[in-house]
Amino acid sequence: MPTLDWLNKAQALKTAAQVPYRLLEPQSVHGDPAADNWLIQGDNLDALKALLPFFAGRVKCIYIDPPYNTRSAFEHYDDNLEHSQWLSMMVPRLELLRELLSEDGSIWVSIDDNEGHYLKVVMDEVFGRGNFISTLIWEKADSPRNSARQFSSDHDYLHVYSKQPEWVPKRLPRSEESDSIYSNPDNDERGPWLPGDPYANKPYSRGQYSITGPSGRTFSPPPGRFWRISQEKLRELDSDGRVWWGPTGEARPSIKRYLSEVSDLVRTIWKKDSVGSNRTSKNEMRALFPGEESFGTPKPERLLERVLNVATETGDIVLDSFLGSGTTAAVAHKMGRRWIGIEMGEQARTHCLPRMEKVLAGEQGGISESVNWKGGGGFRFATLGKPAFLSDGGIDPSIGFDTLAAWVWYQETRTPWEHKTAGARGGTPLLGVHDGTAYYLLYNGILGDRRPAGGNVLTGKVLQAINGVVPHAGPKVVFGESCRLSASRLGANDLRFRQIPYDIRAR
Repeated sequence: MPTLDWLNKAQALKTAAQVPYRLLEPQSVHGDPAADNWLIQGDNLDALKALLPFFAGRVKCIYIDPPYNTRSAFEHYDDNLEHSQWLSMMVPRLELLRELLSEDGSIWVSIDDNEGHYLKVVMDEVFGRGNFISTLIWEKADSPRNSARQFSSDHDYLHVYSKQPEWVPKRLPRSEESDSIYSNPDNDERGPWLPGDPYANKPYSRGQYSITGPSGRTFSPPPGRFWRISQEKLRELDSDGRVWWGPTGEARPSIKRYLSEVSDLVRTIWKKDSVGSNRTSKNEMRALFPGEESFGTPKPERLLERVLNVATETGDIVLDSFLGSGTTAAVAHKMGRRWIGIEMGEQARTHCLPRMEKVLAGEQGGISESVNWKGGGGFRFATLGKPAFLSDGGIDPSIGFDTLAAWVWYQETRTPWEHKTAGARGGTPLLGVHDGTAYYLLYNGILGDRRPAGGNVLTGKVLQAINGVVPHAGPKVVFGESCRLSASRLGANDLRFRQIPYDIRAR
């Protein structure tokens, strides 16, 4: 497969692995404290790494609208990165996003012509060319730009990738306008229908025949055309009332297409009349923040509604690591999805936070009316704390059991830790069982004050306690400060010991 090369690419491919594991530090809770939605302020590279132990493989839909590198100035972003720097910025973030994406999930990236084609090749490399789904076109402009030197740009792109080539978008909900063309002139019990063309232009071996209608009139396909289905199939549909011969039975046969049996396919051109334009989104921002300068490139809520309609269901997790003005989080919340939004700049506090508070209060802009949004729910606002590991590889002594447990579980299994047996709930060092292997962490005296070192050392008594509280017949891996058991005893218990901090990867 062709790949793209640029200055410092080799270093960019190592960046994600070298990012330190930082802690998420909740700053405030808004609305329902039980809601598992997160607004995070901080560098999205650090934030994505911090999310891995808890959300790896769980995010159903990722939408990002990164800086376009257009050599133009925006108030809230530096959108003037040199080409190779832009690519080096994107690659490690895409790699971490891939780890967070579920096996049946999809990632959508908004971009324009300036970097769109390079981004396509990079995403082929990160996600696999076979997992490319499509490039969609969004009609963003309402009118031409008279200041354009060459062409007035009317559209942006959406690159869509998945983790599995079998990924299929959901059909779009039908609109009242689409449904209005269906009728039921013969009171068919199956409901409204639309007459379908019975002819095909391409040759069909069983599509040349004559058929007699209820009035006695005989019908044959026009010259150069063929019946779409065989004579046997047409008679079968006719006997089931699925063929329309006109109100008097003298018209050519039409095959009924029932409203109850159709849904809208997702097409690759998304018109502004359906999903909004740049003007739509700027008006939404002015309504939310009167008198303030609008973001340079906000996206309309209907555009994100379309993405989430075809990529998610209620309760799925949606992630946006370039949250900007907060549109993705607002739309996901109104549509009953769980969400994680990451924004580096101060607008995380000045725009995203107040916008989401307005959503909780039931604001009626954007898609609120169409989805019957009345308010409710909640989220947590968090920032990035210090790294969990010191520069020498040691563990920061202030790190709690659950934080270290989540990282250990992720590094061993590459799956998120869901607090199956958290230390705070029952005092057990068992993190869980993955592929038949049980993983344990001896840290912060999780077993109580069983000397030495408060139970952080694997001794005979600690092993007995482990086996007594949470017995496991298969292989076991125990992380602890040190081990005082012989190799033969470890072998007899099918146990491997790994020493803290040396056997915990700090990156």
